[in-house]
Amino acid sequence: MKKIIYDKFNKNEIPALPRVLFKGRIIVISTLYEVDKAVDYLLSQQILGVDTETRPSFKRGQTHKVSLLQVSTHDLCFLFRLNLIGLPTGLIRLLEDTTVPKIGLSLRDDIMSLKKRADFKYGNFIDLQKHVGELGVKDLSLQKLYANFFREKISKTARLSNWENDILTEKQKLYAATDAWACIKLYEELQRLEVTGDYELVIVEGYEVAAGQPTKNTPN
Repeated sequence: MKKIIYDKFNKNEIPALPRVLFKGRIIVISTLYEVDKAVDYLLSQQILGVDTETRPSFKRGQTHKVSLLQVSTHDLCFLFRLNLIGLPTGLIRLLEDTTVPKIGLSLRDDIMSLKKRADFKYGNFIDLQKHVGELGVKDLSLQKLYANFFREKISKTARLSNWENDILTEKQKLYAATDAWACIKLYEELQRLEVTGDYELVIVEGYEVAAGQPTKNTPN
C-alpha cells in the first residue's frame, strides 16, 4: 500500500497526532575543550541533522545571537552552547566539512545566524525545503512536514524558551535534539520515496483559511 502524502497538510490535525521525541543520547557541550572530540565523532558519521536555537526577543529592536547549535546522528545528539563557547575553530571545521551531508531546514537562516558569530565557508549542507517540492509538497515547516510524512507530532512548546539559561531544561534538550534528528528521518524518507515511487500525492483543493479556520479539511 502506497504512502499517502499531501501537498499541504492540515495543521488542525497535528494536535491529535502522537508525539515523537528523540530517544537517543544527548550531550551538552558548554566548554571549549569538549568541542574537538565531539566534532571528530560527528565527522566519522555517514549523515548528520542540524538545527539552531536563538534566545527569543520580546522587545522591539532587541536581538540576540544564535544560542545553540544542535547536531545529531541517528542516536546521539550534541548540543553546542554557542552563547558560552562562541563559534570555535573546531565547530568551523564541522561547518566547512564537505564530506558528511548535514541535513537541515531553512538552512539559509541558520547559516546567516551562525556567521554573525564567526565567518566560515559553506560546507556540505542539504536543505529539506529544496527537496520536498520534488515530491509536490508545498509545506515548509518541520512540524507540518513530519506530520505529513510520518503522522507524528513534533511539539514546538519549547521554541520560545530562554536558550541562554544557565542550565538547559530536559524539555529544552529534548526539543532541540528532536528537531535535528527529525531532519535525518525526513531526508531518508524522501530519498526512499524518490527511489521507490511508493507514495501517492493528494492535492488539497479549496483549502483556504477564513477567519482563522479552514473552509475545507485535508481528506483522510
